[in-house]
Amino acid sequence: MVKLPGMWLRHQVTVEPYEGNSAVGALYGAPVTVRCFLEEKNRLVRAPDGREVVSSSRFFCRLDVVDAPPESRVTLPDGRKTTVIDQARHDGGGLPLPDHLEVQLL
Repeated sequence: MVKLPGMWLRHQVTVEPYEGNSAVGALYGAPVTVRCFLEEKNRLVRAPDGREVVSSSRFFCRLDVVDAPPESRVTLPDGRKTTVIDQARHDGGGLPLPDHLEVQLL
């Protein structure tokens, strides 16, 4: 497994993984600080339910640091809070490509 090089992980975000709903609202796991590469750019993406939504940013991190299912909360480096639209695991399958997680944000 080839990991993303540490020099690419220039940003830090905080992820609170979505764990479901309760009678009083959404449940989130403990906050996890994630070193990543953050790209802030508007783009049209498809949510897991098939809707087309505008993503304001996305980040890339190593596979083994966090699970960020849709609806997880993310705090960006400037303090803004956003929500995960979807995540995609990129596994090089043994090729010399960096395995990583791509997380799309509202």
